[in-house]
Amino acid sequence: LARMQRDVLATVSRAWRDDPTETLAQDESPAAALRRLMDSLKRNWEREFADFAAVWGRRFTTTAFGLADRGLMQALRKAGFTVKFSMTKQVQDVWTSTVSEQVNLIKSIPSALLGQVESHVNIAVQAGRDVGGLRKTLEEQFGVSRRRADTIARDQVEKATAVITRARQQELGITQARWQHSAAGRVPRKSHLAASRDRIIYDTESGWYDPDEKKRIFPGELINCRCVSISIIKGIAD
Repeated sequence: LARMQRDVLATVSRAWRDDPTETLAQDESPAAALRRLMDSLKRNWEREFADFAAVWGRRFTTTAFGLADRGLMQALRKAGFTVKFSMTKQVQDVWTSTVSEQVNLIKSIPSALLGQVESHVNIAVQAGRDVGGLRKTLEEQFGVSRRRADTIARDQVEKATAVITRARQQELGITQARWQHSAAGRVPRKSHLAASRDRIIYDTESGWYDPDEKKRIFPGELINCRCVSISIIKGIAD
């Protein structure tokens, strides 16, 4: 995102200078020149993000799987069990869908962001604004996108860990788990705090019914939910 921001600002500034109706247009209309410029930026950065997604979508999933597996193995070890996880069909399906989701999320960034950038540039052309005002607007837009990307990244770690843990629980025949709040979020969900305080036990296949959401959910499933699942092993006190 930082590299894309530098490229977009530099490219638009070079084409814009102080009079976009002259320097951007040249032998074509300002609107046509603008579309050509933005189309070129979109193509370049969609290709960049696609290459990035192909590598980091898989790398993210590998890391998430490792973290989830180590966490569950540690909990089982404390309970006196030693397990070696395998790549079952169910877990393979989770792996594939997680990679696909990460790739799609990463690839969606440039088209969505540059669509907003193009809208800002169009408005600036129509309003006759100078390049300084446009740069400030674009920098603010990139700031919003970076914060959104940070939120998505953190959220995806929680979601991936939750999905992987659930698949491993089912693989091991662990049918029940306890809801535990992480106490990490700035604005905790009241129902999740209550579930953790009351040591709510839920079914690992169907989840826990959240009275606020009015549906069954799993720890880490909702956006910015950092709650975790504590596996309950029969015969071992929780």
